[in-house]
Amino acid sequence: MKQRTPVSKIMTHEVVTLNLNDNMELAGKLFEDKHIRHIPIVTGKKVVGMLSHTDLMRISFSDLDEEENEINSVIYDLFAIEQVMAKSVVSVSSDTTIKEAAEILTQHEFHALPVVDDGELVGIVTSTDLIQFLLDQF
Repeated sequence: MKQRTPVSKIMTHEVVTLNLNDNMELAGKLFEDKHIRHIPIVTGKKVVGMLSHTDLMRISFSDLDEEENEINSVIYDLFAIEQVMAKSVVSVSSDTTIKEAAEILTQHEFHALPVVDDGELVGIVTSTDLIQFLLDQF
């Protein structure tokens, strides 16, 4: 196994982001359409928060049918992204090793790390990326 491989080798480079002015309905649509679980919240290229699919599920109904989607729309209107997102975001740089990123994720209750270089978002690395990296080693 490669001991010093940086997260830049496994991170997603084209990151789906939202800003504080976006709404929760858009967030829900992005989670569904893009099949992702984490969305960094940015102001410009600076990360100011992280929204997870789990955060969204906490304020909505899961396993929805069409009628419940209308209810979800009403519920989404009650919350701003800033109210639901995690504000204390731990990030890593693109030269952080995969091992270091894995250690951070195992010590905390989240599953994604924004990758930030010189104050700007350049990628995202998730626990799924780490598991895929491990599987590729076998």
